[in-house]
Amino acid sequence: MKSMSFVSVFVLLLCSFLVADLSAQKLPHSCARPDQVAIKHLHLDLKVDFEEKKLTGSAKLDLDRKSDANELRLDTNGLSITKVTSGDNELKWELGEHMSTLGQALTITLPESGDEVTIEYSSSPGAEAVQWLSPEQTTDKKYPFLFTQSQAILARTWVPCQDTPAVRMTYSAKITVPSELMAVMSASNPQEKNDTGVYEFEMKQPIPSYLLALAVGDLKFQSLGPRSGVYSEPSVLKRAVYELHDTEKMIAAAEELYGPYRWDRYDVIFLPSSFPFGGMENPRLTFATPTILAGDRSLVALIAHELAHSWSGNLVTNATWDDFWLNEGFTVYFEQRIMESIYGRKYSEMLARLSLDGLKEEIAELKARDQWLKLDLTGRNPDDGMTAIAYDKGYFFLRKCEETVGRENWDAFLKGYFDKFAFKSMTTESFIDYVEANLEGADKLNYKAWIYAGGLPADCPVVTTEELAKVGTACEAFVDGKSAADIAKEFGTADWTTHHWNHFLRELPKLSTDQMKALDAQFEFTKSGNSEITHDWLMHVIASEYQPGMEKLEAFLTGQGRRKFLQPLYTKLVETERGKEIAKRIYAKARSGYHAVSSQTIDGIVGVPQ
Repeated sequence: MKSMSFVSVFVLLLCSFLVADLSAQKLPHSCARPDQVAIKHLHLDLKVDFEEKKLTGSAKLDLDRKSDANELRLDTNGLSITKVTSGDNELKWELGEHMSTLGQALTITLPESGDEVTIEYSSSPGAEAVQWLSPEQTTDKKYPFLFTQSQAILARTWVPCQDTPAVRMTYSAKITVPSELMAVMSASNPQEKNDTGVYEFEMKQPIPSYLLALAVGDLKFQSLGPRSGVYSEPSVLKRAVYELHDTEKMIAAAEELYGPYRWDRYDVIFLPSSFPFGGMENPRLTFATPTILAGDRSLVALIAHELAHSWSGNLVTNATWDDFWLNEGFTVYFEQRIMESIYGRKYSEMLARLSLDGLKEEIAELKARDQWLKLDLTGRNPDDGMTAIAYDKGYFFLRKCEETVGRENWDAFLKGYFDKFAFKSMTTESFIDYVEANLEGADKLNYKAWIYAGGLPADCPVVTTEELAKVGTACEAFVDGKSAADIAKEFGTADWTTHHWNHFLRELPKLSTDQMKALDAQFEFTKSGNSEITHDWLMHVIASEYQPGMEKLEAFLTGQGRRKFLQPLYTKLVETERGKEIAKRIYAKARSGYHAVSSQTIDGIVGVPQ
């Protein structure tokens, strides 16, 4: 541990905006040099062209510029730049050599004075952040749809920007769309369509570029309460409103834990099924997958997770993608606390147990260095760091902190942490120094083993859940020969939640065809409309080559694009030669409907040439 005098000085310095400490050499996934010139405000003026599949217009940048800085460096990937100006003056600019993953640096020669630059440009039809959906690819199949996914470094494919979480900016926008459609962003939003197709937006709070977001479609809105509401295609709205019934309770529970919600509103938009993630925490407007619309509110932990990002990630942000656990580990911890507050400890411990089981499985598959919380993603796509390590190992480390110093002390510390570093970026090392200086009992934390070593430390918290212990007993009984009907009667499966079934299916070994038939006849897994249960069942369908489930497998893989489900199913398929043939056939049909975030992952699994 550092001496208290040194740490105190360090923490005082840390309270300033951290961008000044992040040189180009410390930004492995950005060409920007924000220590010389940083974007303060972005104004977008874009037209959405569904026929050409392009966003065309301009990006006006207000700059925080050092007096001797003579050039601005931005990140781009696939953008067509036509002109760069400052006021009435046209500026010299140059696109650098294309680099894999990173794209091209845009270098702009700045005038001797002035802190404003406007870039006229258009995106390419293949922009990785943007998915253009035909009417047939939407839920209602009536109008086209567009959505963006900027995390981790895809904002540069639709906006020239400093595409690093170390830089925060406010933004505004004017978006022009076909008059029958509505545009929404990660900003202030309309709640109904207008007649002009022109929508204006403002985000007053500074955000990093990966939280820039746009969706355009045939959207309807319904309020959930004074600060929250839901957007979706018309046919989805009723189900979405039902599922998100407890959103206002979640906001209140989160504020009770860690301070005020600072983004004015918390709305959710349900996107078409090709959205590659469960949710994306775009401020003011969480982008969500329709796969959580289970009809029984059993999958709303995802909403708690995205809401929690309003503090951990959006408010206090990882400074680089090597520090990704500072976003996701904190958010999983916060999510669990919200779920415990609303649904009780017994419920939240089931979630924790499922997380721990999944974490152990993923650790067994990862290289040792990728098991560290503090990653080294230099020269790699930051998506490589989006594993259970950042999420669940991060969660269990923070849970261990809570258990070590006591919940009351830990909660007071976290509340102060979110307040002190609100709208700033944080590195792992800066967080450690802040902990040492401000958390009583920090000397008892085994943080080096958690942050700078692989695997799970010996002091990993123990998760005790009687509910899932009973499920484990049910699994053993079935494997030992007890009938599915007797399992249902003896263990009361009619009252099981999604999480009980997840554990049941994940604990079962490879099953025979007769066992699969017996389970399916009793519990109708192949007919399930619950995406989480369906996914776990289909893993058995593949392993057991259960033919009655193969049609459902194809429908599931072609009917949604959530990478969490696609990746393990395709991986399981390609384990056998017959499975490889099935995977390639299905993927050839499904690929065009996946977002680039998903297709890039599945390309490597199925063996699509790059």
